[in-house]
Amino acid sequence: MSEEAKILVVDDEERIRRLLKLYLNREGYEIEEAENGEEALSKALDVDYDLILLDLMLPGKDGMEVCGELREHKATPVIMLTAKGEESNRVHGFEVGADDYIVKPFSPREVVLRVKALLRRSSVTKYLETKPDSQNVLVFPHLTIDKDAHRVLADDIEVSLTPKEYELLYYLAKSPDKVFDREELLKEVWEYEFFGDLRTVDTHVKRLREKLNKVSEEAAKMIVTVWGVGYKFEVMDT
Repeated sequence: MSEEAKILVVDDEERIRRLLKLYLNREGYEIEEAENGEEALSKALDVDYDLILLDLMLPGKDGMEVCGELREHKATPVIMLTAKGEESNRVHGFEVGADDYIVKPFSPREVVLRVKALLRRSSVTKYLETKPDSQNVLVFPHLTIDKDAHRVLADDIEVSLTPKEYELLYYLAKSPDKVFDREELLKEVWEYEFFGDLRTVDTHVKRLREKLNKVSEEAAKMIVTVWGVGYKFEVMDT
């Protein structure tokens, strides 16, 4: 999986693109580059990349615009790169559909670790397809989560989710009615310390509800806010 993964590196600084390409090539990834927002969006829509490293500050369309427009068509995993570390920028990045966020200056090794973690989670389908007898399907009224196929159906209509949105939904749904606080969700779904940015969870829940609600209001209502604590997945009566 990792040796064949194709990654698009988007940054207007050539030295950063070259640095990331050097480290990612060492891991066996195939790298393509883009230096501005228009080029990045065009390539991302034309090619099915396994992951995109996307700089926030770009000439023309910035990273937020690129990610937002991409999400109208594809659920390609996106890691946002930016020199701005303020919480508002991180939250905005998640709201437009970024799966992860790395603040410059960054360690190239950290980028590689984040890339590996996101690719591992988003490529589960490729491994499970080798086990046709494996079945792991969560079925609820108005909502079906097929872990083997990495698909979510709301009222029998497929919902396109980003890897983190899918993992968050599956993690909640596999323990119906159990209340999870934001700290636990950050630890279990994101797998590493996220600098205590609890709004990461809130923005992903918001996007998840919005996507489900477009197809099924009943499915969206199953993700319940427990005020002052966190969230739970509540099975509604038919």
